Amino acid sequence: MPDSTPSEGRAPAAAPGGGTEQGPEGGTELKRVIGPGLLLLFIVGDILGTGVYALTGKVAAEVGGAVWLPFLLAFVVAMLTATSYLELVTKYPRAGGAAAYTNRAFGIHFLTFIVTFAVMCSGLTSASSASKAFAANLLSALGVDGDHARATMIIALAFMAGISLINLRGVGESVKANVLLTLVELTGLMIVIAIGAWAVFQGNGDFSRVGEFDTTGEGTAFGAVTAATALAFFAMVGFEDSVNMAEETKDPVRIFPRVMLIGLTITGVIYVLVAVASVTLVAPSELGEGETPLLKVVEAGAPGFPLDLFAWITMFAVSNSALINMLMASRLLYGMSRERTLPAPLGRVLPRRRTPWVAIVFTTLLAFLLIGWADLGSLGGTTSLLLLCVFAVVNVAVLVLRRDRVAHRHFRAPTALPVIGAVLCAYLAGPLAGRPADDYRIAGWLMVVGLALWAAVWLADRALAGRRRAG
Repeated sequence: MPDSTPSEGRAPAAAPGGGTEQGPEGGTELKRVIGPGLLLLFIVGDILGTGVYALTGKVAAEVGGAVWLPFLLAFVVAMLTATSYLELVTKYPRAGGAAAYTNRAFGIHFLTFIVTFAVMCSGLTSASSASKAFAANLLSALGVDGDHARATMIIALAFMAGISLINLRGVGESVKANVLLTLVELTGLMIVIAIGAWAVFQGNGDFSRVGEFDTTGEGTAFGAVTAATALAFFAMVGFEDSVNMAEETKDPVRIFPRVMLIGLTITGVIYVLVAVASVTLVAPSELGEGETPLLKVVEAGAPGFPLDLFAWITMFAVSNSALINMLMASRLLYGMSRERTLPAPLGRVLPRRRTPWVAIVFTTLLAFLLIGWADLGSLGGTTSLLLLCVFAVVNVAVLVLRRDRVAHRHFRAPTALPVIGAVLCAYLAGPLAGRPADDYRIAGWLMVVGLALWAAVWLADRALAGRRRAG
């Protein structure tokens, strides 16, 4: 709800690096083109993304027929954390997201850098995975069989280059492309839901599976559900990407709360319906095999449906994930350069297009490297782990920043929500949630890389300060 006590005579808060905090519409070099409709489609498209098309089977393999329950619980955790993001984005409507909020709350350069690095890694690995998935689906849709690693690589790199050109041209073009891709994405999921409903009404499938739990892996229903929820949470992330678009949103303080909560609710309902339809038509053990679970659902419920068409829909869905994640990653780096946590050149903007071109080029080059040599098959769980840790920090940061007053009204989350959100995020990120050891191993190596980058930035800053003193 809005904060009814904005400032009470206090001066505006000091902005990082000096100056004063800008109002909700001030202090941006970016172009405000995103209204409520575009923001809603951005949020819905980002959350749905690649996850629901590939993750349903893996969640079913963890929990069995009650595959809808982990998605519902992940939705609850996401909604709790979303209220913290809403308070912060309406209080500080600037690009930067979780990293900017961490910087304001704690003022620890190392912690801010690591949060920035974790969020950026999640976006780049997701976009790079989507690029490879796009290439594989394109070859499949064209009827090309066999192992074509070189062709897949070339298509994925070309696709990522095309995403960067859209990003460079302007956020208006990027968001319009997102509108088209999100509508295609939603169409594919509506097809799955409609086929499931038709099959149930015709007496096909086995609706009784939705209450069955597979406890062979974790030993108890609770263990199976928590392990599956930790995995399913990866499919609910995405809402946090939208806060990095705050400087390009019209009147973000007014429209963000309503639009984000509506977007989360829409995607939560879609996930539960898709999960129910999937397990009704396909046995959980079969659903968990392979990388195309929803294609199996369509084939089982409507054998006459053109499967090639659904492959093209899947390809557009992963395209949307790549576009949105690359938008997020570039705006994150731009925002943190403005906060003086990252080098200033990352904040440079094209004079005419008003897009952060250095940040876009930098993140695109990193994505090229990931596409070229990284095996991204096991990074979904690691990305979920890193983001849960970030969300725990954000839920604490919103409480710390309650002492910082601003001169405009903003959304205020009930205090209990960020507290519960922080506890649940920390639990799902911990070993008690049944996470595989590989998640922690990969996350550890990523943090080692992040530590090396932080040390490089710190040494460069010290060297620059030394030259300034000497001059």
